[in-house]
Amino acid sequence: MNGLVTGGSRGIGEAIVRTLHGAGHAVFFTYVRERDGAERLSRELGERVACARCDLADADALPALVDECVRSFGRVDALVNNAAVFEENPFDGDDYARWRAGWGRTFAINLFGTANLIWLALRTMRKQPADPNGTRGRIINIASRAAHRGELSYADYGASKAALVNLTKSIARSCARDGIVAFAVAPGFIETDMAEADLARDRQAVEGEIPSGRVGTPGDVARIVAFLASGEADYATGTTIDVNGASYVR
Repeated sequence: MNGLVTGGSRGIGEAIVRTLHGAGHAVFFTYVRERDGAERLSRELGERVACARCDLADADALPALVDECVRSFGRVDALVNNAAVFEENPFDGDDYARWRAGWGRTFAINLFGTANLIWLALRTMRKQPADPNGTRGRIINIASRAAHRGELSYADYGASKAALVNLTKSIARSCARDGIVAFAVAPGFIETDMAEADLARDRQAVEGEIPSGRVGTPGDVARIVAFLASGEADYATGTTIDVNGASYVR
């Protein structure tokens, strides 16, 4: 299996790259600013790994990304859409321009860029021979608990992830005839750089609402992604798996 992982240089993305590679898969991953970290990870893992800089908000750069992944490993069996931005943008702010810019940037990356990359990857997946399951490709979207419960100060983030969950359902229903399956994974709080500031400020409150009493790890998410990428869950296409320690149960 060959995987394409966006935002793979740190946090959840890095854990996904490591876990897929450890399971024997070739992995092509992207980064934006963390060039040193991305290249260090590639060197550490060695064979069957490649990386490239790509800003999902740059729609014109995405076709070349898919082409480079295919040149490197021949196929795109699983596209893992992990790259996202998470920036505070409260309802009670007083800067209208900042409010609009936040929504624009968040949706440009978390939703529109992801949707564009999916569309491009689907063109490649449809041409690939099916695996023994009859599957030509798997789309795995990293959503969020915020997609289901809403957010106090990150409404644009929560809305973008809710849209991503719905997009996952649409892919599953529309592309099943092509041998394409799709899943969403919705983490709660995870020990990452993205959540570092919130956890530093409110860790006790965050842990207090998690029945298991701990914040999740990137590995908690990565193992779910590896399972979905393995083909063992293909008939569950269209579903969202919550990874939040039962802090929000639907």
